[in-house]
Amino acid sequence: MNFDVFNGDADGICALLQLRLAEPVDSILVTGVKRDIGLLERVDAKPGDRVTVLDISLAKNRQALLGLLDRQIDVFYFDHHQAGDIPVHPQLRSVIDTDADVCTSLLVDRYLHHRFTAWAVTAAFGDNLMESAARAAQRLNLSDRQLQRLRQLGVCINYNAYGEHVDDLHIPPSRLFGELRGFQTPFEFVEEKSEIYKALLTGYMADMEQVWQVLPEYESEKVAVFILPDEKWARRVSGVWSNELANRNPDRAHAVMGLNRQGGYTVSVRAPCNNKAGADVLCGQFPGGGGRKAAAGINHLPGNQIAAFINAFVRQYN
Repeated sequence: MNFDVFNGDADGICALLQLRLAEPVDSILVTGVKRDIGLLERVDAKPGDRVTVLDISLAKNRQALLGLLDRQIDVFYFDHHQAGDIPVHPQLRSVIDTDADVCTSLLVDRYLHHRFTAWAVTAAFGDNLMESAARAAQRLNLSDRQLQRLRQLGVCINYNAYGEHVDDLHIPPSRLFGELRGFQTPFEFVEEKSEIYKALLTGYMADMEQVWQVLPEYESEKVAVFILPDEKWARRVSGVWSNELANRNPDRAHAVMGLNRQGGYTVSVRAPCNNKAGADVLCGQFPGGGGRKAAAGINHLPGNQIAAFINAFVRQYN
């Protein structure tokens, strides 16, 4: 039996799309919202099964991974988040690179010798790796309009992953993967599944229109902190808005906070685009925090720690 374990954002979905175009297999899908990264513990695999893991931190899934390896289960692991020490085990193959300009889909694209690069470009745009996406796209000889189409689709797929629970999303990630699966290029998907693409784009534009009305809770030349209302639209848009803030203010770090159902806050952090470092270190100081150098987050920040977080945020980027 095959298990495909993947982040529900653009990078996780597009990474798996590439792999399953190259090697079609029936599999059990294990995924969730963007921040639902403790996925390996849900895998009930037995000796002889194969587990493919895409775009979730090895550091956050270490114990579950070691449990699979102890049961002699083959695991193939692709990722670009914090990993810590990578286990050495005959059942484990890994392609892990934490460079700030790399995403999981670009790693898969490299592994597959660039067979489905348009999907990797889509994911890189969704992960706000604009320069990396443009470099990868050079081998495709795309027009400006085609490149913009990939960027828009990547942002929409990524936008769809943000929420506290799947019912916050427009489309569950497992279903969205099923809709995308089998299309050789993103352009074919947009042509044949235009109603799904338009639904995501319409939702994205409506939510973005609302979020631009939010004023900063704290702002300086180096950093800005925003607190969003307890609304579905705010939870959906938190990640892509964080990316857009970073793009518009490339020398400034940004933190976007939203109320969660535990009575605390979910936090998205973006390092300055001109200095893609420190987001993982900052968020790792708080329980439930982690991510990558350029973009990281905290799943649950108690309300009484807001001041401590802002102080740490200012220290990190001043």
